[in-house]
Amino acid sequence: MTKGRALLIAGALLASAHAGAETLPQAIATAVATNPDLAAARARQQALAELPEQARAAGRLVVETGGTAGYDRLGYGRSGVGGVTAALPIWTGGRVASATRAATRDVAAGEERLRDAEAAMLQRVVAAYADLLFNQQAAEVARVGIERLDRQVTEARSRYDLGQATRTDVAQLQAQRASVAANLADAEGALAAAQAEYRAVVGQDAGSLAPDVPPSALLPRSLADARQAAEQANPLLLAQRRTADASAARIDQARAERAPTIDLAGGYGRGVRIAGGDWRGFDSAASVGANLRLPLLTGGLVASRVRQAEANWHAERFQADAAAREAVRDADSAWAALMAAQGRLRAGIEALAAADLALKGVRTEYGFGLRSTIDILVADQSFRAAQLDVARARSDVLTSQAALLRATGRMRPDAFG
Repeated sequence: MTKGRALLIAGALLASAHAGAETLPQAIATAVATNPDLAAARARQQALAELPEQARAAGRLVVETGGTAGYDRLGYGRSGVGGVTAALPIWTGGRVASATRAATRDVAAGEERLRDAEAAMLQRVVAAYADLLFNQQAAEVARVGIERLDRQVTEARSRYDLGQATRTDVAQLQAQRASVAANLADAEGALAAAQAEYRAVVGQDAGSLAPDVPPSALLPRSLADARQAAEQANPLLLAQRRTADASAARIDQARAERAPTIDLAGGYGRGVRIAGGDWRGFDSAASVGANLRLPLLTGGLVASRVRQAEANWHAERFQADAAAREAVRDADSAWAALMAAQGRLRAGIEALAAADLALKGVRTEYGFGLRSTIDILVADQSFRAAQLDVARARSDVLTSQAALLRATGRMRPDAFG
């Protein structure tokens, strides 16, 4: 049995043709467009993106207008006052600049968390696709196995009628057939659960899935490459580093509370009253000037906030170091899982080729009376087990690839083409 023949057998686990079957890139595109969890994460990031603008607003011109109206019994009757005030910060002691830097870093951290949320959703799509594909193949293997055993039972009965087989031979085949029928029932139950998971994450029911998924071009070529990519692009690690940068900016923000502030302020107001049915105006008033605020004694509040901000910064830096270790660990684990799954797949393909050859040989030899029914049963069971091993290994390779792509920060909607 050639390697090409083995690959052909491994790729033909499903009996039905796959023309028009749904592919993994199609499932990913549908999930990206419709997944509510991802849409919620995007909306939260949009809200977070407003923080820098809000921080900058503290250093911009503010204009307000207001008025009052009332009635008194002291001879003025009905009266009202209206006015406009304006304030323009000239010097904030670094409060606005540091708050803006902190908010900008928070937004950057949020963007990385959003990237990881997208990667997590994509990984879930790949896992659902791989699990559904395996269960579809497992159910098909059982169905084909039942059909094959039905033909074998019919042949054994014919041989029994001719005196070439015993009731035991027929009973053994029938027992094997019942066992495979039970396997089919289990496979169909698992298939229904896998279809429900697929529908939940992708957003639509799945039809027949394309069994061949080319490996992603974004996969690292070596363990060293995977580790380096994780240290440079893992979204959770980058998010933690941006959070540490935001904490550093908040130290400056806390220290700025010691600095003076200068505002340019102005206002204009005018009042009116109604007396004897006539509108009579009070004298208008206008003012303009500069306001200076210089904290002299804060009861230790500012110093405490500075120490608190420094402690938070140290904590975030330690968390960044921990996140770096975790990112490398995830890359190592995903790489090891992928290597193991690829090894199982290669071994499974070879075993499937051998099992196919053995089953065909045993059935031929059985026709000449050189093999027993037990030999047929063992060969048939080995062939089906080899089919399932290849299907499971393919599923594991796919999920391991997704885990490695996420750990290295390369899990994107176009990761699988």
